[in-house]
Amino acid sequence: MDHAQLARASFIVIPLILLALLIIPGRRAVRLPLAIIAGVVVAFGLGAMMATGNFTYMISFSTMAMIYAILSLGLNSQWGLSGHVNFGVAGFFAVGAFTSALVTTTMPTGALAAYSQQAFGLGQPFLVGVLAAGIVSAIVGYLVSIPVLRLRTDFLAIATLGIAEIIRLIFQNERWLANGPQPLRGIPQPLGCLFDDPACSWLPAPVAAFLQPLGPRDYIFFYFLLVAIILAVIYVALERISRSPWGRVQRAVRDEENSAAMSGKPVTFFRIQSFVVGSFIMGVGGAIYAHYVVSIDYSHFNPLFATFIVWVMLMLGGSGNNKGAILGPFVVWAVWTGTQSVVDLMAPVLSLISPDLPSRSAYFRWMLVAILLAAIVLYRPEGIIRERKRVSDFMKRTGKD
Repeated sequence: MDHAQLARASFIVIPLILLALLIIPGRRAVRLPLAIIAGVVVAFGLGAMMATGNFTYMISFSTMAMIYAILSLGLNSQWGLSGHVNFGVAGFFAVGAFTSALVTTTMPTGALAAYSQQAFGLGQPFLVGVLAAGIVSAIVGYLVSIPVLRLRTDFLAIATLGIAEIIRLIFQNERWLANGPQPLRGIPQPLGCLFDDPACSWLPAPVAAFLQPLGPRDYIFFYFLLVAIILAVIYVALERISRSPWGRVQRAVRDEENSAAMSGKPVTFFRIQSFVVGSFIMGVGGAIYAHYVVSIDYSHFNPLFATFIVWVMLMLGGSGNNKGAILGPFVVWAVWTGTQSVVDLMAPVLSLISPDLPSRSAYFRWMLVAILLAAIVLYRPEGIIRERKRVSDFMKRTGKD
């Protein structure tokens, strides 16, 4: 393994250790050594694959899966924790993405100004954009939750789906806001100067020398690390609050709302809080997505790709369990991306049935997702990782995790 491969592997070891810490059960004293061993072994095993083009694809696949995992965690804090049927994930996803884009980009100038319009461009750093995306999404979630959470089940789902479509159509038709139907381009990537030549001027000399063999094409390894850290922070925060008294009240509201109200809990207030927390996380996911693809428009936030597939991911992983909310996106995204290869292999056979059939691979993908959803509902409604019955580390364990 040469210097460049070693540098790339270093960006992979930390995310793998973090993910292993999230997945491996047991006490921290046992999990940490196992996670470090697993992360190092897998990272250097993958490093041997760097000579092939498939490795870069795997990093890109994992990054998108982690972005979907953030959306799934946001949905889990609403549906899994409190029982809110939110079919408006795409709306908060879009608000977060466009907010971060507007906060971190600068106003177009010169000839570009004639083709690209936006309400404002503050040119702020990446973290400011991510926080702004979460806060604006939380504010929108609060404003939406006041009238919408008075509804229940089917009516709540329809209302949130309609609100998400309204948000998407606003970004589509109001060109002054975020360039309307045309893509909003030029979204900056955080710390992109790390892979320039020369690298960031503020870097210590040993770090700059370590990164020197890497070029702009290797930026995806750094972004993979960044997304993994953000995912881990969100997971730890949700685990803490789900085991807190606040989390126990949310489960009480979900399971038996009348009993919670009779116990003196302000049910409506807690329902709004849960909705706002989930909206904040979805907004953060949108911001991370925007800086990953660097160019966004309204079509990226179609309900099929930004709402219903997130529901399938959460249901497969296990609603009410944050580990399941992370596992589900990796499985479903593997199914979604893998079906394209299956269609390519089946193209000669499909052409015999109909010449147009190979070009309709999107329908084949959704058919597999629909079959997967039906199988979940019929055979594993609790998901791969069922919800933990023990909600506090201070309570005696009464069953299996």
